Amino acid sequence: MQPITPEASKMMPYQYPNPKEAPLEIVVNSAIPEDEKVWVPQAENVWFRPLCLNVSQGYWTNLLRVRKSGVLSRHRHPAPVHGMVLKGRWRYLEHNWIAEQGSYVFEPPGETHTLYVPEDVEEMITYFHITGVMYYCDPFGKFEGYEDVFTKLEMCKAHYEKVGLGADFVQQFVR
Repeated sequence: MQPITPEASKMMPYQYPNPKEAPLEIVVNSAIPEDEKVWVPQAENVWFRPLCLNVSQGYWTNLLRVRKSGVLSRHRHPAPVHGMVLKGRWRYLEHNWIAEQGSYVFEPPGETHTLYVPEDVEEMITYFHITGVMYYCDPFGKFEGYEDVFTKLEMCKAHYEKVGLGADFVQQFVR
């Protein structure tokens, strides 16, 4: 066997198996899908597109698409949230900044905020990584509902069954 040169080893894949217990990777080739059936309705003119539903660690990543202006929701997070605006813009009523296309947003644990999409925005799409729950509340913190990775999973199953993709379509995103 000839020795492998340093240059040749740079392009050589890792030679040992990954842990057998490790879940498979997820590769979503068209994160913004052309097929409208992949978008899961959440409210009128509001959809999400699952990318990863991690039931073992309690987080989910998705694209949020909004085609209306006004207040979308008021909610609190007990864990951090990361977002990246892909299209359009939005803000929280509690802050003076505006998240626009290309903006990264970090939402610290414990913050409650009200998502608002300005009137001149036709479509907003933002990538979110959410851990834990979204605790929906009124302006005074009174509980109005919640979402977590399990409610998101059930919403996906019901929608995909209804539109003919089958409830199991969502399994490709579950880890």
